[in-house]
Parts: sequence; C-alpha cells; structure tokens
Amino acid sequence: MSTGSEKAAETSVLEGLQELIEVVAKLRSPDGGCPWDLAQTPETLIPYIIEEAYEVVDAIRSGDKNAIAEELGDLLLQVVLQSQIAAEVGDFTLKEVAQGISQKLIRRHPHVFGAVEVKDMAEIKQNWEEIKAAEKGETTTDSQLLSRKLQSYTRKSPPIIAGMRISEKAAEAGFEWEDINGVWAKFHEELAEFEEAIEAEDKIQQEAELGDLLFTLINIARWYKLNPAEALSGTNQRVINRLAQIEAIANRPLSEYTLEELDRLWEEAKALLKMAHG
Repeated sequence: MSTGSEKAAETSVLEGLQELIEVVAKLRSPDGGCPWDLAQTPETLIPYIIEEAYEVVDAIRSGDKNAIAEELGDLLLQVVLQSQIAAEVGDFTLKEVAQGISQKLIRRHPHVFGAVEVKDMAEIKQNWEEIKAAEKGETTTDSQLLSRKLQSYTRKSPPIIAGMRISEKAAEAGFEWEDINGVWAKFHEELAEFEEAIEAEDKIQQEAELGDLLFTLINIARWYKLNPAEALSGTNQRVINRLAQIEAIANRPLSEYTLEELDRLWEEAKALLKMAHG
C-alpha cells in the first residue's frame, strides 16, 4: 500500500504533468495560441526531437543534475507536443501513448508482472526477443535475420553509429575483407567514384557515392578499432575551440579578415591550444 507521502508525491507528479499538458494545449490553441507552435507538424518537429535527445545525453555525461532535469523537460515537451498534435486530428492521445508503453513493459517483463521464472540475464533477453517478435507478428527466426537486425540499427541509431553496427554484423556474417589492404583498396575505389560523381553534377549520385565513401571509412575505423562517432565529435569540438581562440585574439569581426589572415589566425590558435594542453 502507498503511504501518505508516496501519494502526495504521486499527486505532485500528476499535477506537474497536467500543467505541462495545459500549457502545450494553450500554445496550440487557434484562439490566442502561439503562431510558431500552431505552424508545427510532426515532421517539422523531428529535428527538435533529435536535438533534445542529444542534449539529454550531453547533460547526463556532464553530471549536472540541474541540466539533466532541464533537458529531460525539453525532451518531455516533444512527447507532449507530438501527442497534442495527434490528438487534434484524432490519431491518438497522450493517454494512449502512456498506456501503450506501460502495457508493453508489462508484456515484456513476465518475470516481474507474471508467473514466469528466469535463471539469468540471458534468459530475460531471450524472453524479451521472443515477445517482441510475437508483437510484430514474426517468428524468432524472422527477427534474427541479418537484414532485419541491420534495418533496426537504421531506425534507432544516428547514421555513423548505425553504419558501425551494420559493418560489424555484416563482417560477423562473413562479409569481410581478408586484410586491411582490401579495405584501403575499397576506400580508394570509392574515392575515385565520388570524384567522378562530383564532376557529373548529379546530386543524387553524388550523395550515393559520398555515402559509400563514408561507409568505407567506417569500415577502416572498425579494422583499427576506432570509434568514428567519437572521432568526429572530437574534431567538431576542436574546430569550436580553435574558433573560440581566434575570436579571443581577433581585433575585429572575422568576416572582415581575408582568407590568408584567417589561415594565420587558425594556425596561431592551434599552436596556443596545443601549448595550453601540453
């Protein structure tokens, strides 16, 4: 049974959620709502969902409790806003979203909410996969098909991370080079094809060849046991740090410098940062 303090906490949580729901509904109201919020669709909000999810991860990694709470709120807003838009056209409501995930958790944890007994984590995972496959109308064998697994990575991971997972699983299934020389040969082949596509000025083909080139780089990273997502993240931060250093030593807006002057500032900033970090 719930104690008085537990019931009070539950009431407080529900009141907080209800306030957010009412705020979002007001923002979406044709009568006095916000024009920006009213203009949004499920599709236009996709970038914000991704952005807020990344910001939650960044806050968690920082260990800043206030930042974590704030960013989780921003992510929760996206869930409520999507549900509000869906409710307006009769697709589904936030209640259905919440009940749906609750029911899914109950179904997939029969060892907690049912009479199923499990011996270890491996058995829990096996049960989870079997239940998940049944929910989708598949057999366990279907769900284990390589193509099904690889497709799932594209749905739930950023492209670079998905590319690494696809590369790893394909290699495990036998789609692998004999040695690193084969991977490098493939890289140079894809680079040449990308250069040819650039000259042809066919945007679709250019993007296709760029994708092939990037995927080959991901394979090179796998062979050398490097994390391409972390590598790119590190480069992004180094670029930002160097630009911040340039802005600190510049005596006028960067747009007023020539390219040659910016190159010199870049090298100076690079050297200063290297000295600062030993």
